[in-house]
Amino acid sequence: MAATHMADVSWKMLELRARSKRSGSIYEPLKCINLPKPEGETLWDKLNHYYRIVKSTLLLHQSPTTGLFPTKTFGNDQKAKVHDSLYCAACAWALALAYRRIDDDKGRTHELEHSAIKCMRGILYCYMRQADKVQKFKQDPKPSACLHSVFNAHTGDEVFSHEEYGHLQINAVSLFLLYLVEMISSGLQIIYNTDEVSFIQNLVFCVERAYRVPDFGVWERGSKYNNGSPELHSSSVGLAKAALEAINGFNLFGNQGCSWSVIFVDFDAHNRNRQTLCSLLPRESRSHNTDAALLPCLSYPGFALDDEVLFGQTLDKIIRKLKGKYGFKRFLRDGYRTALEDRTRRYYKPAEIKLFDGIECEFPLFFIFMIIDGIFRGNPTQVKEYQDLLDPLLQHTPEGCPVVPKYYYVPADFVELEKRSPGSQRRFPSNNGRDGKLFLWGQAVYIIAKLLADKLVSPKDLDPIGRYVAPQDQRNVSMRFSNQGPLENDLVVHVALIAESQRLQVFLNTYGIQTQTPQQVEPIQIWAQKELVKAYFHLGVNEKLGLSGRPDRPIGCLGTSKIYRILGKTVVCYSIIFDLSDFYMSQDVMMLIDDIKNALQFIKQYWKMHGRPLFVVLIREDNIRGSRFSPILDMLAAFRKGIVGGVKVHVDRVQTLISGAVVEQLDFLSMTETEEAPVFKSLEELDLPKHSKVKRQSSTPNASELEQQPDVNINDWKNKSTYEILQKLNDCNCLASQVLLSSILLKREGPNFITKEGTVGEHIERIYRRAGSRKLWLVLRYSAAFAQKFSSSITPHITTLLVHGKQVTLGAFGQEEAVISNPLSPAVIKDMIYEKCQLQDEREAVVQQELVIHIGWIISNSPELFSGMLKIRIGWIIHAMKYELKIRAGDMPAKDLYQMSPSEVKQLLLDILQPQQPGRSWLNRRQLDGSLNRTPAGFYDRVWQILERTPNGLIVAGRFLPQQPTLSDMTMYEMNFSLLVEDMLQNIDQPQYRQIIVELLMVISVILERNPELEFQDKVDLDKVVQEAFRDFQKDHSSAKGAENRSDMTAFYNTHPLGKKGTCSYLSKAVITLLLEGEMKSSNDDPCTIS
Repeated sequence: MAATHMADVSWKMLELRARSKRSGSIYEPLKCINLPKPEGETLWDKLNHYYRIVKSTLLLHQSPTTGLFPTKTFGNDQKAKVHDSLYCAACAWALALAYRRIDDDKGRTHELEHSAIKCMRGILYCYMRQADKVQKFKQDPKPSACLHSVFNAHTGDEVFSHEEYGHLQINAVSLFLLYLVEMISSGLQIIYNTDEVSFIQNLVFCVERAYRVPDFGVWERGSKYNNGSPELHSSSVGLAKAALEAINGFNLFGNQGCSWSVIFVDFDAHNRNRQTLCSLLPRESRSHNTDAALLPCLSYPGFALDDEVLFGQTLDKIIRKLKGKYGFKRFLRDGYRTALEDRTRRYYKPAEIKLFDGIECEFPLFFIFMIIDGIFRGNPTQVKEYQDLLDPLLQHTPEGCPVVPKYYYVPADFVELEKRSPGSQRRFPSNNGRDGKLFLWGQAVYIIAKLLADKLVSPKDLDPIGRYVAPQDQRNVSMRFSNQGPLENDLVVHVALIAESQRLQVFLNTYGIQTQTPQQVEPIQIWAQKELVKAYFHLGVNEKLGLSGRPDRPIGCLGTSKIYRILGKTVVCYSIIFDLSDFYMSQDVMMLIDDIKNALQFIKQYWKMHGRPLFVVLIREDNIRGSRFSPILDMLAAFRKGIVGGVKVHVDRVQTLISGAVVEQLDFLSMTETEEAPVFKSLEELDLPKHSKVKRQSSTPNASELEQQPDVNINDWKNKSTYEILQKLNDCNCLASQVLLSSILLKREGPNFITKEGTVGEHIERIYRRAGSRKLWLVLRYSAAFAQKFSSSITPHITTLLVHGKQVTLGAFGQEEAVISNPLSPAVIKDMIYEKCQLQDEREAVVQQELVIHIGWIISNSPELFSGMLKIRIGWIIHAMKYELKIRAGDMPAKDLYQMSPSEVKQLLLDILQPQQPGRSWLNRRQLDGSLNRTPAGFYDRVWQILERTPNGLIVAGRFLPQQPTLSDMTMYEMNFSLLVEDMLQNIDQPQYRQIIVELLMVISVILERNPELEFQDKVDLDKVVQEAFRDFQKDHSSAKGAENRSDMTAFYNTHPLGKKGTCSYLSKAVITLLLEGEMKSSNDDPCTIS
C-alpha cells in the first residue's frame, strides 16, 4: 500500500511539474480535438478527410528534390532512412488507389501517385550512385561493401560511413523491390530505361544471397547485445524471399514492357531463403528469441511464409512475449530510448541489456500491423481488439490530425516501480503531434490501416500481385508472385534418359531400356549446368554503371529442371550431379544413384511452379563398366516402372515432355548486329561404332583389402635418402606403396621434383587416376589428400547445414577444431580443412569433405535425424563411425573406414544417425550419442535454470560458464545461450564422458526443480560431481568384482541410467550432497517453518 501511495504522489508531482513548465505537454493529451466528420459522408468527404491528414503529416515533409522523407520532422536533421521512406511512399500510393474510384478527383490521384513515384525514384537514384558497392557486394557480401540505408534527404548523399552506422540491411533493399513490383503492377511507371533495369537485376543478385548474409536488421543494431555484430535475421531473410517471389519474371516496364525489361530470379537461391526462413522461425535470430520486426515480414506487406502452422506459432510467440498495453516491445531487453539508456554511446557494455529488462519501450505501430493483418485474414475480432487498444494511444496535432506516437516509455522516476511490478506504471508518448515531432513510418501505416478498415481500399488493391492468398483459395492461385505452394504436393517428375552414344543406346535397348542420344533430341540441345551459368553471365551487365552480370554461382536442381530458350535455341540441362568431377566420390556409381534419388526427392519437395520439372538423366559408358552395371540397370528399371526412391516419375522422349515443362526465355542474350554472339558447348554424342561392344570388364566390385594395403612401412622410409626412395618407387608395383613413397618426396622435395614418371605432383595424379579405375579407395583417399583435392560442392552443403540452424566444426577428433558459424568461400574452407585435418592422418582431410557432402544431402531430406545436435562436429562423427565398425567387428579386427567406398561410408553414417537400436550396451550408446553431440529435448533450457541457481557458475574440463554476465546478456530460449553451453562442453575429449555430463546436468535440473528452496553456494565443478558419483559406484561394485583399475570408468559408462543402481542414482546422491553443503534459501511457505 505504501508503495502504491508513493507512486500516486510521484505521478501527481510529475504531472503538476510538467503542466507548470509548458502548456499542452505530453502529460496532458488533447482528448476532444478531431477533424469534423459529418454524418452521411460521401466518398469524396471520406477521402478528403484522409487527404488532409496525408498532406499535413506526410507530404508536407517530403523532400522536393529527392522525394525522400526525413526520419525527423523538426530541426535541421536531414537524414532519410530508406525503410521509413518506403512506407511513406506506400501510404501515398494507397490513398491514390482509393481516389481512382472517383471520376473527378481534382488531380489528386496524379499528385499522390507521383509523390510515391518520386520517392521510389529518389531511393533508386541514391542506390544507383552506389553501383560500385553493388558490384563489390554481389561478389563478397560484407558490411563495408553494402548499399547504404540512410541518405541525405535533399541531396541523396551518403550520411554515415559503414564504420559509423549499420548500413547492411537486406530487409530495406528487399522491401524496395517488393513495393516496386506492387506499385508497377497497379499501373505506376517507376523504371524508365535499360540502365535502371540492369541495376534492379543486380539488386536481385544481392538479395538472392540473403540466406547466408548476416545483417543489422530493421533496428540497425544487429545482435540484441548492440555490440556491432550482425546476425542472420528471419525478418530480413523473409522479406528477401518475398521480394524474390514478387519480382521473378516481372516486367519492370509494366504493360508497356518487352522481353529485355524482365527480371530473372535463381529459383534455387529463392528456395534456400525459404528453407532458411523456416529453420530460423519462430526465432528472429540467434540472440533474438522473437521480434516485432517479424510482423511486417510474415504479414503485410511481406506475407513471406507459406506454412500456416509455423505462422501461428511465430505470431503467438510475438504476442505472448512482446505485447503490452501501449504497443509491442521491439524485442526483449531492448534499451532503445529507455530512461536508463546512455545515448552518448553507440554500443552497450557487456551485460548492460539486463538493465532494460521490463522497461522496454512499447510501440503502437505494431497494433496497427495487427489491424492490417486482421483485415487481410478476414478476422474482424482481431481488428476490433487492436483498434480498441490503439485509439486511446493516439495523439493529435493542433489541427486535429491523428498522430501515432513512435513509442511509449517509462519515465526515469517510475523505472524502479515498474521493474518491481511489471505493467503497474503509466507510460508516456515520445511525441504528441503538437511539438512538431512526427513518426512518419507510424503515420503511413496508420493511414493504410484506416483506408482498409473504412473499405476505401481493399486488400487486393494494396496487393495487386496476390502475395497473400487465403487458405481456401490456395488451390487456384497463380504461383508466380505468391508464397503459397500446392496443398498436396503429389508431383510427378518428368524424366528424359539420355545415352552418351548410339552404341550405349543399343546396348541398353537389349535390356528393355529406351533412351535417346544427343543427336536424336536435335534441334533441342542438351547443356551442362556450367554452360547455363555462362549464359547468365550476360544477365544484368551494364558497363556504364560498372556492373558485371550474374556471379559465377552453380545452377541447382530446380533451375536445371526448366527448359530454356536461348538465342533461338531450345535447351534442356542436366544437373550438376552428372558433371564429370575430379573428386574421387564420382568414381562410386552407387553415389551417383544416391545423388539421383536425392535430387528427385528434393525436386518433389520444393518444386513450386506451374508445369512439371524435366529431369535429364545422363548415362555415360563409364557408368555401366564392370560391377557398376547391375545397380545402374536396377535404377533404370525403376524409372521404367514409374517410381524411384518414393518419387513418382514419368519417362518419355524429350520432344514429348517439353509441352508440359516450364519454359524460361533468356532474351537478355539477344545480340545486336555488331555484337558477337557467345559460344556455348552442348553435349556431343560420342562418335563410336554403333555395333561395337560396350566394355564392361574393366572393373571389379571392390578391391580386396590385401590389394589396398601398402607393402612398405612409411616410418621406415621417412629417414632414408631421396635416392633410395626413388629407387624403391621405380621398383614398386603396389599403388598404395607408391603413393606413400611419393608423399615423402612431396614433403621433402616439393611437387615439381622430377621422378621417372614426371614430377612428384604428376606422379601422384597418375596414381589417383589408376586407383580410381580399380576402386582402390584407400589409395584414392591418400592420393587425393596429397594432391589437396577439394570438392567445390562442399561449400553449398556447409551452407545447407547452417541454413538448418547448425554450427559446423572441421578438424580431427581430439585436436583443435575450426568452427563455422557463417557461410565461407570455397578457398577459405579448403585452407581450413587442410590446416586442421592433416595433423595426424592425411586422409582425414578428404574424408571430412565426404562427410560434409553426405550430411548436407541427408539433412535436406531427413532433418529429423539431426534433432538434438546443435553442433555438427565432423571429426567426432568420423570417430563415431570408426567406433561403430569396432562394435560390429566384435573380437575380429575392425573394418578400415578409409578402405570403404563412399556409398558404404554414407550408409554407415545413416546407420549411426538412426535412433539407438535396442540391445546396444549403454557404453556403446553413450559413445555414439556423445560423438554425435546429441542432447535430450529441453536440455539447454534446463542448463539455464541451473545457472539461475548457481551464482558462481559451472565448470567442466576447464571451461567455465559464469552466471554473470550470461544471464544479464542473454535470455533463456535464445540460440546464443545454447551455443555457449556447447562451448562449455567443447573441451571434453571422451564422447562417453560428455554424455555422462549431459545426464548429470539433466539430473541437477530435476533436483532443483523439485526443491525450489535449494541453490548452489559455490562454483559447481561438474567433473568433481562425476568423480564423487563414480567413487560411490566403485564402493558398491568393488566387493563384488574385486580390485580393479580405480580410474577405469568403463563399468560406470556401461550402467543403465535409471534404477536403484543406475548412474542417475549415483549422480543424484553426489548433487544432493553438494547442495546440502550450502545454505538453504528461506521461503515464506516453507512447510518446515514453525513460526
